[in-house]
Amino acid sequence: MQMRYVEISAYGGPEVLRETWGPRPEPGPGELLLRVGAAGVNRPDVIQRQGFYAPPPGASAIPGLEVAGEVVETGPGVERWRIGDRVCALVSGGGYAEYVSVPARQALPVPRGLSLEEAAALPETAFTVWSNVFERGGLVSGETLLVHGGSSGIGTMAIQLAHAMGARVIATAGSEEKCVACEQLGAERCVNYRENDYVEVVRERTGGRGVDLVLDMVGGDYIQRNIACAAEDGRIVQIAFLRGSTVSVNLMPIMLKRLTLTGSTLRARPEPFKAALARAVEQHVWPLVESGQVKVILERRFALSDAAESHRLMESSAHIGKIILVP
Repeated sequence: MQMRYVEISAYGGPEVLRETWGPRPEPGPGELLLRVGAAGVNRPDVIQRQGFYAPPPGASAIPGLEVAGEVVETGPGVERWRIGDRVCALVSGGGYAEYVSVPARQALPVPRGLSLEEAAALPETAFTVWSNVFERGGLVSGETLLVHGGSSGIGTMAIQLAHAMGARVIATAGSEEKCVACEQLGAERCVNYRENDYVEVVRERTGGRGVDLVLDMVGGDYIQRNIACAAEDGRIVQIAFLRGSTVSVNLMPIMLKRLTLTGSTLRARPEPFKAALARAVEQHVWPLVESGQVKVILERRFALSDAAESHRLMESSAHIGKIILVP
C-alpha cells in the first residue's frame, strides 16, 4: 500500500522538502502502525534537512520526530495498545507522512480533552524537558530556572512545567510579544535579549545569588554568560548550539562555584531509555496537561504539502510555541 510523505530530495533550504509517494511501513515486533493525524515540526528536522543531523542507524530517513494518530495495526508482542486507540509518540524519524511505525513503548495515550493536532505537539518537548530539566538537571520546587528560547516549543513547555512544579522561572526571548507570552505562561520575568543583558537581570532578580539551573539551546557566547548566571552548585544543561559549539571559555568559575555543565541529545538514545522516559512523562506530565496546568501552545498548522513553508517559519524564529503538519 502506498502513502504520501515528505522527502528530503537534497540537502539545502526548505525548498528541498517535497511531497511524494512511497510504500507504507509495516510494524515490526513491538511496534504500532499509526495513521498520522498530525506531526510536530522541530529544529532537529531543519538541521537534518540541511545535512547536519543524520538519522540514527535503522531509523526512517523521512523527517519528523513526534506524531499523533490512530493505531491501525500492531506488530507481534504489543500488549497495551489496540486498533483504534488514539496515541501520540516520540519517533526517531518518519513523522512527515500519512503513516508511521512507532515503538509501542514510546507511545502515550492522547491526553483527555486534546485533539490529535494538540497531542502531536507534546512528545518531543515533553520528553526533552522532563529528561533535561528534571532528571538530568535535577530541578526541584523552590529553585530558580533560567530558560533560553522561552517562546520556542521547548521553552514554553519548560516554563510551564517548572512553574507547575513550584520553581521560579526566568526566561529570555527576542521580542516584547514573546516576552509577554512567556510571562503569561509562568515566567516571573522574561528578558528581551535584544534590549537587555540577561546576566544583569538574573543578578537583580536573585539578589546576586544566580540561578540553580540553566536550560540552553543557544550556545556560542551564551556559554560563558550562563556560567556567570549560575549559583553555587548550579547546573547548566545544553540541548543545542544555535550559535555554535566551539568557543573559548574561562572554566575557572566552574571550579570555584562547583558547577555542573552537562548536555544530552534524545534522538539516538536506545529504545529502553525512551520507554522509561515515556513512563515518567505519562506519570508526571500528563496529569498537568489534562488538568490544564500545562497547555499546548500551537503557533500554526500546515498541510503536509506545505512542509517547506513550515520550515521557513521555524527558521524565522517568528513563532511562539509549536508548528505542526497535518496530512
